[in-house]
Amino acid sequence: MSETMDDETAGVENRSEIVFLYDAEDANPNGNPLSANDRPRIDENTQQAVVTDVRLKRFIRDQLHDDNLGVYIRNPAKEGEQGRTRDDLFLDLLDTTQDEIKEMDSEELFDRFLEKATDVRYFGATLSFDDKVQDALEEADISTPQYTGPLQFSHGRSMHEVVENSESKKLSVTIQSDADDDQGTFAEDNRLQYALINFHGILNEVNGSMTDLRKSDVSRLDTVIWRALKNQTLTRSKMGHQPRMYLRVEFDGGYHEGDLDDLLSINEAESAPPREMRDISDVTIEIGDLVDQLSSSPVSERINEIRVCANKYVTFSSNGELGGPELLYTELEKAGPVTIVEPYDQSTDR
Repeated sequence: MSETMDDETAGVENRSEIVFLYDAEDANPNGNPLSANDRPRIDENTQQAVVTDVRLKRFIRDQLHDDNLGVYIRNPAKEGEQGRTRDDLFLDLLDTTQDEIKEMDSEELFDRFLEKATDVRYFGATLSFDDKVQDALEEADISTPQYTGPLQFSHGRSMHEVVENSESKKLSVTIQSDADDDQGTFAEDNRLQYALINFHGILNEVNGSMTDLRKSDVSRLDTVIWRALKNQTLTRSKMGHQPRMYLRVEFDGGYHEGDLDDLLSINEAESAPPREMRDISDVTIEIGDLVDQLSSSPVSERINEIRVCANKYVTFSSNGELGGPELLYTELEKAGPVTIVEPYDQSTDR
C-alpha cells in the first residue's frame, strides 16, 4: 500500500479542539418547533441566540451527501429520501440485501458499514432496525453495535444579545383538504436582525478508534464545515448565513485545553452596540485572550498544529491592534505551526 493510502486510512491519534464562527443576517438560525411559528431559539436570561449541535451536524451531513460521500442519517427533505425506512437506508448504504447479510459475520458487516457511513465515523449512531434487517441479523447471530461519535459540538450561542425583527413576514400556506377544497392559512416568518454564532467542538481520538475515524476524515472536516454553511443555507429561512472563522487546534495525544471559544469576545469599543448590529462590518472580534492562552506554557508545548481560516470581511483585534485575517494568522503563529485552510481546495477532501 502506498504512503498516500496509508495516510488516508490511518487512525487518529491526537485530540483536536474546534472553534467555528458563522453569522446569520436577517435569518432564523435555528427555529424552535415547540414555539409558535418556529421562532428563533433565544436564551430568555441572556437574550443570546441558541443553535443546537443537531442543526450544525445536519448542515455537515447534507454537505457530505452532496459531495457524494456515504451518509447513513440522511435528510428526508433531500430528493428521493421521503418515506425511506431504517432498513432501506442501511441496505442502500451498504449496497447489499437481507439475504447477503445472513452470510456475513459481525466484523465484516459493520466494518463495511463504517467504511460507507462517513457521517457515522464523525458523529456516531444509535442503530435500530425494522423486521427485515433485524431478522437477518438474528439469523446470522450478529449483535448490533452502538457508536459514540468522536466529533461532538456544544450548542452554539451568539456572542451578543440579539434582536428579533420588529415586523415578521406573513406566509400564505395552502392546504388541500380534499380534491375540490383548498384552504388557506397564514404563518409568521420570524427572523433575527443579526447573530454571530460561536460553536465549540472536540474531536476525541478514543471514540475515533471505535468509529474508524481516519486522518483523511479530520482533514475533510477542515473544509466541509465551511462549505456546508455556504451551500446548505440557500433556502428562504437560512439565506444570510456566512462562515466567518474556523479554528482547529490539534494537540499531542489526548490533551486539549478546553473552552477556547470562551476566549473570543466582541471588542465593544470597536463594534456597534448589539441591538444596532446588522452585518459583519459592525463587529470586531477580540482574539488577544485566545492567543495568550494558546501561546502560554505548557499549552504551546502540547500543540502539534493550528489549522485556521477566516473570512476576508472579518475585523480582528489583539491587545489594541486591529486587522483582518492576516492579524489572526500572525498572532496564532506565536502558539505553534499555523496552516491556513483553503475551504475550496479539496485535494485531500475525499
